[in-house]
Amino acid sequence: MSTPRHGQQEALPAWVQALADGKEPVWTPVVCGALALLGWLGPDLLGLPDWAGKLAFVGAFVAGGAFSLGRSIQSLKARRLDIDLLMLLSALGAASIGEYAEGAALLFLFSLSNALEARALRRTTRAIESLMELRPDEAMLLAPDGTERKVAAEELEPGQMVRIRPGERIPVDGRIVSGQTAADQAAITGESTPEPKGPGDRVFAGSINVGGTAEVAVERRASESTLARIIELVEEAREAKAPTQRFIDRFEQGYAATVIFAAAVAVVLPVAFGEAFRPAFYRAMTLLVVASPCAVVISTPATFLAALGHAARKGLLFKGGSPLEELATIDSFAFDKTGTLTGGRPVVTAVVPFGESTADEVLEMAAAVERLSEHHLGRAIVESAESRNLTVPLAYGLVNHRGRGAVAQISDRQVAVGRHDFVAEFGGQAPNTQEMRQIERLEQEARTVVFISGNGVSGALAIEDQVRPEARSAIEQLKRLGTGRTVMMTGDNPAVAKRVADAVEVDEWHAEVMPEEKVAIVHTMLSGGERVAMVGDGVNDAPALASATVGVAMGVSGTDAALETADLVLVRDELKLLPYAVRLSRKAQRIVRQNLAFACAVIAILVVVNLLHGLALPIGVVAHEGSTILVVLNGLRLLRPLEDE
Repeated sequence: MSTPRHGQQEALPAWVQALADGKEPVWTPVVCGALALLGWLGPDLLGLPDWAGKLAFVGAFVAGGAFSLGRSIQSLKARRLDIDLLMLLSALGAASIGEYAEGAALLFLFSLSNALEARALRRTTRAIESLMELRPDEAMLLAPDGTERKVAAEELEPGQMVRIRPGERIPVDGRIVSGQTAADQAAITGESTPEPKGPGDRVFAGSINVGGTAEVAVERRASESTLARIIELVEEAREAKAPTQRFIDRFEQGYAATVIFAAAVAVVLPVAFGEAFRPAFYRAMTLLVVASPCAVVISTPATFLAALGHAARKGLLFKGGSPLEELATIDSFAFDKTGTLTGGRPVVTAVVPFGESTADEVLEMAAAVERLSEHHLGRAIVESAESRNLTVPLAYGLVNHRGRGAVAQISDRQVAVGRHDFVAEFGGQAPNTQEMRQIERLEQEARTVVFISGNGVSGALAIEDQVRPEARSAIEQLKRLGTGRTVMMTGDNPAVAKRVADAVEVDEWHAEVMPEEKVAIVHTMLSGGERVAMVGDGVNDAPALASATVGVAMGVSGTDAALETADLVLVRDELKLLPYAVRLSRKAQRIVRQNLAFACAVIAILVVVNLLHGLALPIGVVAHEGSTILVVLNGLRLLRPLEDE
C-alpha cells in the first residue's frame, strides 16, 4: 500500500474519523444496548453458554465505550480529566467485580446521552450544509467583446460581468446591467415571492433567476457575498460558547479529579479500618457513577445548540451562545435610524403639479433628467416613474450644478430639476398659493422637496426615507417584554428625527449625532447600569455596535463593518424578529437553569443516599444517566417554534 505524499492526508473511514473526533453516532447506543441485552438474557432465555454471554458484554463495552475512550485519550494528552474517564473507570470497575450487566447498562445510557447531544449539534449544522448547497461552483463570465466562458465562481472579481440564464443560481452579489428578470431570494431575504429585477437592481448570491437572461456586474467576490457571510456567521455561532458553558467546562476538570480522589478514598479508608474490599469497591464505583457531572456538563451546550439551530432557521444568526445568553438580560434598545428603523431607500411620496401640468408629466420630466444623474434621490424618482409604467422621454446633455440641481435637454428644450431658486431661473409656472401651502406642509413633515421646470411642465416632488412597516410593532413588542427604554440615534436633522421617532414611538431620540457621539450615548446608558442592545446597519454604527452589550446588525442592508462587529445578525432585515430573539434567549436561559438545578439536585441526592445507606449500582446508573437524557431532551424543546408566534 502506497503512503500519502508529503502535504497530503489519506482519507479515513467515516467510523475512524468519528472516533478521532469523539462524536457519538446513533448506532453506538443501539449496538451497545442490543449486546448488553444478549449478555443479560441470552444464557437464561436462549440457552447460550456463559462464555457467549460474557463475550456479548465485552462487545457492549467496546461499542459503548470506544468513543468515550477516544475522548478520554485526547483529554489526558492535554492533561485534563473528564467525565468520559469517570464513566470508563466506573464501567471497568463494575466488570472487575463481576457486575457486567451494570457496567454495560452504564455505557449504554452514557453513549445514548452523548448520541442525543451529537444529534442536537447535527441539527444545527444542517443549516450550514443547506446554505453551502445554494452556492454555485461555476459562473458564465462575459468578456468585453461579448464572448463568454465558464469560470469558477471564486475567481470572479468586482467589476467583471456575468451572464445569468433562466433557472440558474446567481453566483455572486452584484447589480443587473441589462435584462429584465425576477429573482427567487427566499433563501437569502425570506421573500415569499420572486422579486422583479431590472437594470440597477441588486441581486444576491444563492438566489435563483426565475425570469429572463440578465447580465450582472460583480460587486463582491464570492467569498465576500451575503451568502458567504451568512455561512461564516453560522459556523462561528456553532463554535462559540456561552459564559455559563465556559464556566462549566472549567469546572468539569477540577470536579472530575475530586470525584476520582473521593472514590479512591472511599475504597482505601474503609479497607484500612477492616471492611471487606468488595463492598467498599462496589460503593466507590457507585460513587463514581452518581457523582459524575454528565447532566451538568451536557445540559448547557445541548440547550444552546438547539436554540442556535432554531434561531438560524428563523433568520437570526447569533455569533455563539454568549450573545444568545446576554440578550435575555438586555434592559434597553438603541436604534440607528436610516436603514434600520427606516428602509434606507428614499421613495417619492407626493407629486405636486403646478398650473396645467399633470402629476405624470412632472414625474416623467424629472425621471428623464435623473436617469442621467448619479444622485441618490434621482434613483427614487426613476423608480417611481417605472413603477407607474410611465413613458419617460429621452434626455441628453446633462449638466450638474453641485448643491443646486441638474439640467438636461429634452426635445431641444432645457429641463431643470433641483432647488426652488435654481429651477426658477429656467422659467416655468410658479406655484400658486394653494400649491405653495401644500409644499410647505411637506417640508414641515421633514420630506425633501425637489422642483421641476421646463418643456412646458412645472411641479414638485416630495421624497422621504420611509419607516419600515414593522418598526413600530417591533418596538411595542419589546416594551411589552419589559426590555426598558428605546432610544433612536441619527445624523439627520431634528425635524426628520422627530418625525421617525413619533412614527415608531421610541422613548428618546437624538439628532445630528456623529459616530463617536453614538458611542458616547451607549456608554452613558451602560454606565447607568443598563445592559444595552444596539441595532444598526452602517459603517458609522460599527463603534456603537462594538460598545453595546449586544450588537445587532441588519443582514441585507448592513455593511461589512456592521456585520463583522455585530453579535446578532437579522438575515432578512426584519425588525419583528427582535422580540422573537429576546423571547428565544429568555426561554433558553430558563431551560439552562432548569437543567442545572435538576442535574445538581439528582447528583446531591444520589451521593448522599450512597454514602449514608448504600445504593445499588443499577439504580445509580439508571438515575444518573436518566437525568442526563432528560436534560438533553429538555434542551431539544428549543428546536420547536415558540408559542404565540
